[in-house]
Amino acid sequence: MKNLLLKIFSVDLIIILLFSTFIFYSGCSCKPCQQKEESQIPLGVLKKADQFIISKTGDDFFKKNITVDFSQSRHIAPNYLMVYKFYMPEKPFVDELIRFTVDSAGKVLTQYEVVGIPNCNSNQNDCDFVVDEKTAKQIATQNNLAKGITDWKIDFVWNNNHNKYVWEIISTIKETKNEEYSRAEGEKIIIDSNNASVLSKDTWKIN
Repeated sequence: MKNLLLKIFSVDLIIILLFSTFIFYSGCSCKPCQQKEESQIPLGVLKKADQFIISKTGDDFFKKNITVDFSQSRHIAPNYLMVYKFYMPEKPFVDELIRFTVDSAGKVLTQYEVVGIPNCNSNQNDCDFVVDEKTAKQIATQNNLAKGITDWKIDFVWNNNHNKYVWEIISTIKETKNEEYSRAEGEKIIIDSNNASVLSKDTWKIN
């Protein structure tokens, strides 16, 4: 009887050890990946990139709404592509990416695009985002945007020309598609997401 109990105890002990080993390695398997992912961006470079954004948004706004995205930031020798998530929980339509490129010392390279950083320090109103999708549609209607043949395409996006976030609403008036070509035309209106002003209203055409 004693031998039987000893055998059972030994088998149980082996199973527990094997299970513990499995859990240990499973739990740690992601850490090297995370470390490798984060190690692509040196700490000094990251801090300078953070400060570049903070110089435009302010520290409080940055801490509340902006976080670095290590999965998309990467080393593109000799420079670094920096990508940040910009999300405001109280305004779910504000869910965008910030992108810019820095050199190995963390200096921003202005010859590349700097996308998505609202300049709160220059104009606090540029970070209010008081215009939601419903209001943007009302403004488009008031400005006689064509109803079109399909539902309007509505996007909250960064606009490089105006250097701010806008509502872009596209109306399709005509559309022809076949195996050889696709043709369409319509109207587009761009609305300031902070003060509801119409920044532009134009026609567009794809031949």
